[in-house]
Amino acid sequence: MFDIIIIGAGPAGLTSALYALRANKKILILEAKAYGGQIINANKIENYPGIQEISGFDFATNLYNQVKKLGGEIRYEPVIKIEQDKTVITNKNKYHTKAIIIATGVENRKLNISNEQKYIGKGISYCATCDGNFYKDKIVAVYGGGNTALEDAIYLSDIAKTVYLLHRRDQFRGENKYIEELKQKNNVKFILNSTIIAINGNLTIDSITIKNDFEEKNIPIDGLFIAIGQMPNNRIFTNVVDLDEFGYIKTTNDVYTKTKGIYAVGDTRVKILRQLTTAVSDGSLAASVAIKELENN
Repeated sequence: MFDIIIIGAGPAGLTSALYALRANKKILILEAKAYGGQIINANKIENYPGIQEISGFDFATNLYNQVKKLGGEIRYEPVIKIEQDKTVITNKNKYHTKAIIIATGVENRKLNISNEQKYIGKGISYCATCDGNFYKDKIVAVYGGGNTALEDAIYLSDIAKTVYLLHRRDQFRGENKYIEELKQKNNVKFILNSTIIAINGNLTIDSITIKNDFEEKNIPIDGLFIAIGQMPNNRIFTNVVDLDEFGYIKTTNDVYTKTKGIYAVGDTRVKILRQLTTAVSDGSLAASVAIKELENN
């Protein structure tokens, strides 16, 4: 029997683990893929108080090592269900616990067009900092209009021969400072009011077909970086939590779900701001209230 099971090993989940371990609680962290969550893909973090600049990988690894040093255990088993009695079922085991913290984060949003799945890892990537070096002196496209797309294009402009930045609207949603920086790049080409309607190739991508109000055309590329946002994957928890129309977990007083002893933290819950600072804030709060409730029972 565990005191607390934490589902997800991103910043929110690892922070929860850190606080719980320091309170001498028996915990287990369950993670479907790898520690770090979305932040591990960030090239630079410059808005975390007290740290002028750090890579997402280094931040996540430092936090992971803190948890491991305190004896935290991470098992890489996707969770498939939470039962009402707080039994957590993975693809391998069943675990019993007194409290659960859901910190599953979000997934990259897909284009949902033909061949997208086929070319993931064969020309399609959702992480420029992970895969950008595969496209040194090659031609790539970035699709999206927010800060992630703009930052990806900046990063890739120092690696690739040409970067096409495509967006379905006539204006970007990201910060103006990134847009101005991109305008100074000779190898970045803006394509607005356009959508990708086809991904073409054989074993790997060789082009994309885009469409605007006037025409369809093919653009030869070697790689496509998709940056159109994220979405939660919380449907498996609907027997113990309520979701909003977009699939985010509804909470009260920041981290409480509708089920006593089950909390939701980080990007996976309904919130105004999804940032690293708010993720670790959620994680510390959820662990603290869980610890208090465990000790009062």
